[in-house]
Amino acid sequence: LFPLAVRGSEGLYMVNGPPSFTESTAFQRDSGKNCRAVAFSKDGSLFAWCNGQKVNVVNITTTELLHSFDLPKTVCLEFSPKNNVLATWQAYTTAKDGTAGVPNLQLQDLRTGKCLKSFIQRKQQNWCPCWADDESICARNVNNEVHFFENNNFNTIANKLHLQKVSDFVLSPGAQPTKVAVYVPGSKGAPSFVRLYQYPNFGGPQSALANKSFFKADKVTMLWNKKATAVLVVASTEVDKSGASYYGEQTLHYVAASGESAVVQLPKNGPIYDVAWSPNSVEFCAVYGFMPAKATVFNLKCDPVFDFGTGPRNAVYYSPHGHILVLAGFGNLRGQMEVWDVKNYKLISKPVASDSTYFAWCPDGEHIVTATCAPRLRVGNGYKIWHYTGSVLHCHEVPSEQEVWQVFWQPFLDGVFPERAVRYQAVPSELPRAEPRPAQAYRPPALRHKPAASSKLHEDEPPQNMKPQLGGGDKPVSKTALKNQRKHEAKKAAKQEAKADAHQGPAQVKPAQSALQNAAPAMTTGDPEVDKRIKNLKKKLKAIEQLKEQAAAGKQLEKNQVEKIQKEAALLKELEDLELGV
Repeated sequence: LFPLAVRGSEGLYMVNGPPSFTESTAFQRDSGKNCRAVAFSKDGSLFAWCNGQKVNVVNITTTELLHSFDLPKTVCLEFSPKNNVLATWQAYTTAKDGTAGVPNLQLQDLRTGKCLKSFIQRKQQNWCPCWADDESICARNVNNEVHFFENNNFNTIANKLHLQKVSDFVLSPGAQPTKVAVYVPGSKGAPSFVRLYQYPNFGGPQSALANKSFFKADKVTMLWNKKATAVLVVASTEVDKSGASYYGEQTLHYVAASGESAVVQLPKNGPIYDVAWSPNSVEFCAVYGFMPAKATVFNLKCDPVFDFGTGPRNAVYYSPHGHILVLAGFGNLRGQMEVWDVKNYKLISKPVASDSTYFAWCPDGEHIVTATCAPRLRVGNGYKIWHYTGSVLHCHEVPSEQEVWQVFWQPFLDGVFPERAVRYQAVPSELPRAEPRPAQAYRPPALRHKPAASSKLHEDEPPQNMKPQLGGGDKPVSKTALKNQRKHEAKKAAKQEAKADAHQGPAQVKPAQSALQNAAPAMTTGDPEVDKRIKNLKKKLKAIEQLKEQAAAGKQLEKNQVEKIQKEAALLKELEDLELGV
């Protein structure tokens, strides 16, 4: 059983996961309506919540109440990785006379029940200290420098990392040695930068493992992979000066602990909605571009491995074992999900979870929860538990006057659940399959009596494997080899055309445009932007050909039409250069 914690206006309770979906007896329901903060420990053995009167800690296995702390205004809770410390945060308040308020960040020792240390922490953002997985070090950002404590001794600052203005930092996961990624925003014309350090070597820029600087950044998100070998940095500006995007401008950077760094080249312009590392640490997936958004898996060289094409999506979720990937469109999209087998890049299912505000994989890698929660949406609150093959196994919707605020699985440590073979056949369910009624798109009167396909706003790009095969072999082809292959094919086609022209004689020479169209079969360059330009050029040349035919038939051409015909040679040259890969 994999319990699911549910917090809402009906109180706080736990529901057993598949197959029973009954209320759990391991946790006694707290019916109070003031439950504002809840947290599981990393291994799922402990559970803490604040009910507006006390912060309580229980052992899920034995159902024993371990501690009850008198902290009624707590709004944030977090366990340390080894369950030695519980961090609590209350909103910071100053005294009426303007003097400093009392410390509002408490670190409670869960073995003794005593307060280890209290700090003043004004902002809720990044309120919680960060621990290494073995709790050997703990770090806090204080006045733009990072303070490090060792072995949960918070009375002595063991180390400091001081740069111009450290805005954010992230500790690496996994075993020692611990690495630190720090972000320093740019000022007065200087670029922003992210640096990686290995604790405790902080002696100047030369001691950094890696450094990546960039100009376009008001804020960044830093994501370590599981093996702590690299960091992905999503740099965002709040305003896109080109005016192309309401959401500002984003760039994706790759920084390796070995010192290598690169900008990840995304083939489609537009926002970066989501980025996620695969649990195997050697691939990552990005969802990006103006709608319909593209999704692409990249390797550690930042080369594309698989492109999922375009679709209505803005989020990506790898399963805990990394063998399944879900692309989803939540928020202002309709909740379409695509479930993919990552090993074979085959589509498993396409369920739809309308109005969902939350998605999470169950630790078993088989089940998924989607939920509609307040305050994001105040109607139709509830949650659904799915199997990844698309079957809805359990559905709970609260009465219209009630709200659900939070839903989340009890976590388990890696390795507790073995990876199972991927299934394609939908698992049986007592509930009917959720088949949403397709929404009828608005069609203007002029298009209402025409076939639907003729009024498409855009062409969806199909998925494609980005490891091209040369001669049917298994070895991936380099960019140079592909370019040479295209040149060779173009030359071969040109020779064949020359021979055909020689046989036909001068009287039967085809117009240049027809020759180009028939010279070689339609072929893609591998670069979507180049393919688009080639398509546009061919369209223009076809229009010129039609104008020439009209002129030959004796039609009087307009001035702009004559100018179009005069551009034919330049367009042919540009097309030839693009098809040869120049």
